Amino acid sequence: MDRFITSRTHPEPNYPHRRHALWLSTALICCSLTAPAQKMTQQGDTSAPFNIRATHLLGFANARNNSSGTLSVQDDSLQFQQNGKPVAKIKIALVRDVFLGAESKQVGGLPMTLGKTAAPFGGGRVVSLFAHKKYDTLTVEYVDTNEGIHGAIFQLAKGQGELVKNELIAQGLTISSRPDQSTKESATEAKHENK
Repeated sequence: MDRFITSRTHPEPNYPHRRHALWLSTALICCSLTAPAQKMTQQGDTSAPFNIRATHLLGFANARNNSSGTLSVQDDSLQFQQNGKPVAKIKIALVRDVFLGAESKQVGGLPMTLGKTAAPFGGGRVVSLFAHKKYDTLTVEYVDTNEGIHGAIFQLAKGQGELVKNELIAQGLTISSRPDQSTKESATEAKHENK
């Protein structure tokens, strides 16, 4: 019987550059997989309407509170369309100001709450860190035909509030300067306090 026996007395050579090359290639593959996920805004045809999914929280006439729909900027107006409902809209010329905000809310409902309480050694706190969804709020201040001031609040996906604001500015919206007004008011208050 012929058997092939190898000796293991000589250690295999260690190649540290291969290990570094493996880490580098892994990092490059991960980066290349996440690169298409980045959103790119392109200036395309300006005549096409700007549409975005949103939740109307409150304030728009003829639109139910906490209802989902499409927020669009077209024909010199800001429109909110619910599925199967008439369009609620205001002219962009009637909009006085636009405010952006960032919020987060906990997702998961009752199952997530039970999972957090069942996690041992305070592990529920760690679960809470990852159980939040971030979103933008868009508040539109506008004037009606009788010159009454109104406001509408919309909830958008994270990062899309700025897109709507930029689209409104591109359509001709002029945003008033709030910090200038507050400093004027505080200056007049200071004059009255000194007397």
